[in-house]
Amino acid sequence: MKTPRNTRRIVRTAAIAGAAGALVLSTLTACSNDKDKAGGPTTDLPTSAAAGEAIKIGLIGSGGGVVSIPQLTKGGEAAAKYLNDNAGGINGHRVDLIVCNQHEDPASATKCANEMVEKKVAVVAVPMTSQGAVMLPIVARAGIPYVSQAPVSAVEMGAPGGYMLSGGTVAVLNGQAQTAAKEGVKKFTILIGDSGDAAASVGQMAQAFFKPAGIDVKVVTIPSNVADPTPQISAGLADKPDAVTVLGDSRQCVSSLKALKTAAPQVKKYLIASCLDKTVTDNVGTDAVEGAKSFTTVITTGDDPTVVRYRSVLAKYSPDVDPNGLAYLGYQVISSIGEVGKSLPAGPITAKQYTDALRAAQNVPVPAAPGLTFTCNGKAFPKAPNLCSKSILVSEVGADGKLSNSTVVN
Repeated sequence: MKTPRNTRRIVRTAAIAGAAGALVLSTLTACSNDKDKAGGPTTDLPTSAAAGEAIKIGLIGSGGGVVSIPQLTKGGEAAAKYLNDNAGGINGHRVDLIVCNQHEDPASATKCANEMVEKKVAVVAVPMTSQGAVMLPIVARAGIPYVSQAPVSAVEMGAPGGYMLSGGTVAVLNGQAQTAAKEGVKKFTILIGDSGDAAASVGQMAQAFFKPAGIDVKVVTIPSNVADPTPQISAGLADKPDAVTVLGDSRQCVSSLKALKTAAPQVKKYLIASCLDKTVTDNVGTDAVEGAKSFTTVITTGDDPTVVRYRSVLAKYSPDVDPNGLAYLGYQVISSIGEVGKSLPAGPITAKQYTDALRAAQNVPVPAAPGLTFTCNGKAFPKAPNLCSKSILVSEVGADGKLSNSTVVN
């Protein structure tokens, strides 16, 4: 699919839609880490301790306030421990992880960004946040690269100094539009909450991707104060769409999937990661997601070596965290920074050297995402030059909720 000419304007609207999603994702909770729940086996990790001079890497998580997603930090910390104790560090360098957890508000976000500058880190890792527009400029002014796994704000997608390892909302909508076109979908409905003007923003973005594919797309806004949205969803599906997606947190996924069982049990479902979380399937049953298509930047089940390593690292260093939750965002961003750093020389590492390494990295595999790579040269999606990829994994959801037959959509 060709990139629509008006996407630069549309991408700017992603901030509100993404921010709403980031904030409400805090409802996801950790589960115990037995192998059945983890989605597959784990393995023994190698023993290769880092001995070289340390690299200061900043990790800004989300925790301690009204919005708290500790899995983000724990996933990143687990990845750093793996690099230091099992993977020989970053080209021999030991990782000195500087952690600051902000509360998804401007004041605490500013504090964390300034702390990274004061401590002279070589690179800042931000798994996911709604405060990128606050933090990225502070970090970038100091010449420090700001690397995120899940871009939320328009600033993260376009301001100098940012490197987004995935395409965020852009990748989801692009992947869903391409998949819908291949499956012969003519009518597509997006179910989304009524936070701010997220629905209008996503509607504009969706038109940019679905309309060129010849697909009519409609956004149905679900009131957040309604316990049972079945009447609203039934009304929104009156034109009998061929496929439906739910863009929201686990709570919205639960209410929407329950309503879909009544309102449109046979409709095709295109689901993002929050709708496949165990907290959702425990509430609605795996039959509510069976046969759906998933759109993710991670695979947590199965036997791919990078996925097994991800589960194994969490099992060893963060055993209280569910690998099927949001920990992958922290794990992926720190692990990816480690992969990029394989070209770094011995001796002290500066922010300039890490910036150069990021810009030079080509087709770096995304950890625990078989088939996905990133290249941060500004060409993956020129309308949003900080995106290092707009690819996404499209998988089939089985009866057990596990993903299979994954393909990459670019």
